[in-house]
Amino acid sequence: MTCSHNFSRRNFLTTTAMGSVALLLSGFEKAFATDSAPKVTADEAMKLLKEGNARFTSGKTTRPHITKERLQETYKQGQHPFATIIACSDSRVPVEEIFDQGVGDIFTIRVAGNVVHADESGSVEYGAGHLGTGLVVVMGHTKCGAVTAVVKGDKLGGNIPKLVDTIAPAVARSKAKKPELTGDALINDSIIENVKESMSLLLKSEEIAHLVHEGKVKVVGALYHIESGIVDWL
Repeated sequence: MTCSHNFSRRNFLTTTAMGSVALLLSGFEKAFATDSAPKVTADEAMKLLKEGNARFTSGKTTRPHITKERLQETYKQGQHPFATIIACSDSRVPVEEIFDQGVGDIFTIRVAGNVVHADESGSVEYGAGHLGTGLVVVMGHTKCGAVTAVVKGDKLGGNIPKLVDTIAPAVARSKAKKPELTGDALINDSIIENVKESMSLLLKSEEIAHLVHEGKVKVVGALYHIESGIVDWL
């Protein structure tokens, strides 16, 4: 009788625990999900980014979507960004500002050296696959400290070597293609190669590659000039 009672109690606790986990996961999904995908194509998204950067560099920003009304709109209706952007964590690269966009416009992923590992790739999968952004941008920038450190062979400590391990192949490729380059010229070329490396790593994701193959997503590269605010498209 006691054994049966204990067994029933364990079943109850197990069922309750499983139900709590399911409820927690359900709440998590609802918190991050959106009701519908944005109706902005990759070409339209690119146009919005180019126009926004033109406003930024000309000093004619409109600073859209930063009102209290916008906060309430995105709180109640969810997020519907029109582009996913992987950019460097460098404080001189404020993504929304340089494209003159606001709250809920861009799904931004920032990491030192705009590198791509599992975390970044998974974040892009969420932006493109679940939020429905038709455009994915990998954006490097001039004077990138992460790329510069790899080019110069600086001694790096802590977790930084693991963070920048994907930059080394980009630097090696730059040296192999253009052995005449040295100093800043080599760094600048390696920055561009690093953008291409991250784009290539993104396409190793089956989900992203599938979306690209179906024509639902376009992956492009960009270079932000911190000295002028201009974004060049690669």
